[in-house]
Amino acid sequence: MTSLWQDTSAEHVTCAPLAGAQTADLAIVGGGFTGLSAALEAAGAGLRVILLEAETIGHGGSGRNVGLVNAGLWLPPDAVEKSMGTEPGARLNAALAGAPDLVFDLIQRHGIACEARRAGTIHLAHAPSGLSDLSERARQQKARGAPVQLLDADEVARRTGTRHFHGGLFDPRAGTIQPLAYVRGLARTAQGSGAILHENSTLERILHVEGQWRLHSADGQVTAPKLLIATNAYHRFVPGFHVPRTAVVGYFQMATPPLPDDVAAAILPEGEGCWDTGTVMTSLRRDRAGRIILGALGIPEGVGARLHHDWARRKLLKIFPDLGSQDWTHHWWGRIAMTSDHIPKVIDLGRDAWAVMGYSGRGIGPGTLMGRAVAQSMITGNTTAMPVPVSDARYRDAMPGMRSLVVETGARALHWIGARRG
Repeated sequence: MTSLWQDTSAEHVTCAPLAGAQTADLAIVGGGFTGLSAALEAAGAGLRVILLEAETIGHGGSGRNVGLVNAGLWLPPDAVEKSMGTEPGARLNAALAGAPDLVFDLIQRHGIACEARRAGTIHLAHAPSGLSDLSERARQQKARGAPVQLLDADEVARRTGTRHFHGGLFDPRAGTIQPLAYVRGLARTAQGSGAILHENSTLERILHVEGQWRLHSADGQVTAPKLLIATNAYHRFVPGFHVPRTAVVGYFQMATPPLPDDVAAAILPEGEGCWDTGTVMTSLRRDRAGRIILGALGIPEGVGARLHHDWARRKLLKIFPDLGSQDWTHHWWGRIAMTSDHIPKVIDLGRDAWAVMGYSGRGIGPGTLMGRAVAQSMITGNTTAMPVPVSDARYRDAMPGMRSLVVETGARALHWIGARRG
C-alpha cells in the first residue's frame, strides 16, 4: 500500500534532474525539512542556492513523518541540560520551545496547504508509571515558562474518546500538519525565492578542488564554495566523502478509511495529535478527512511485516473497541536518525561543508529551525547563535549499527507479545 500523505497532499512541486554544469554559492544535498528550510533562508538572503535530492522532495523521513509539530526534544529539558551542559542545553531548550511558532508562521506566511491545525498535542501515559514521568516533565517545563497542563485520566478520555490511557501532558504550543504537503510547500516557497531544486539527482562523487566543492551526478555537476549535507537517516554513501553515521530505526504508520462523521466526532474531537510513554512508542492522530492514523516504532518488512501489522490491528481495537475491526487503506514507514544522546548534531566537515543529523523522531520543528540556523551561520560565518554547539569532523556516534538492531528487536518482541495478548 502507499503512503496516505502521498495520496492526500494538496501541495505539489516539480523539479527537473540535474543536467550540465552549474555553479552556486551554496549546494545542499537532501530535500527534507532541514535542506529546504536552509534553501529558503539562504535564497531569501540573496545567495544562489542549488539543492539536490536523490529521489523526490520529501521522499525521506520528512514526507513519512507522523506530522506532530512539537516543542522541544524527545528528552525532558533537565536531561538536555545535563547532557549538553547548563548554558548550551538551556539555549537549545529555549530555541526548540519556539520551533512550532516558526513552523506555523511559515505555513501562514507562505500559504502552505498542509492541513495545519494548532490544537496542541497530548503526551499520553500508557501506564501509571508513565503518568509519574509526565508529572515530572510538566514540572520541568513549567519551570521554564511552558504553558503545559497535566491531564487526569478522565480529561484524557474526554479529549481522545478512549479510557485506554492513564492521563497525559497537554502542550498548546504544538499541533499537527500533513508533513509531505508541508515539505513540498517549503520547496515551492524556496523556488519562489530563487533556489534551484533538482530531484532524481543521485550523487556519484563529491570532491573539493581549489577551494570549491564539486558534486557530480550521472548527468551534471554543481560547483559551490559551501556545502550542506541534510540527508539525515537517508544518507547515501559517496566514495571518498565521509559523513558520520547515527543509529537508524524504523517507524511505521497505518491509516483507516475516513470514519463516519458521528463516529469520528468522538475520537480526538479537538484535533490534538498524540504519542505515548511506552518504551516502544505509539502515536495516534486524525487527519482532516476523519481517518485514524496509528504509528509505532518498527520496520514492517520481512518478518516484521505481519508481526507489526497484526499488532496495529489489535492495538487500534484495544484503544477504540467500539470501532470494531478496521481495515487499513494505507500503510507506510520511514527511517529515524537517532543519536546516542538523542540530541541533534551539526557537524563541521571542514572546508565550508556541514552536516546536520539526528532528530530522534522530532524532525518537523527541529529540522525547520536547524536548517534556518545553519544557513544563517554559513552566510555570516558566525556559529555562536547556533541552537547546538558545532561538532568537528571527528564526531562519532556510539555503536550505531548495534543500537539500530536493539531498537528493532525490542519493537518486534513487544509487538509480538502485544499481538497475542490482544
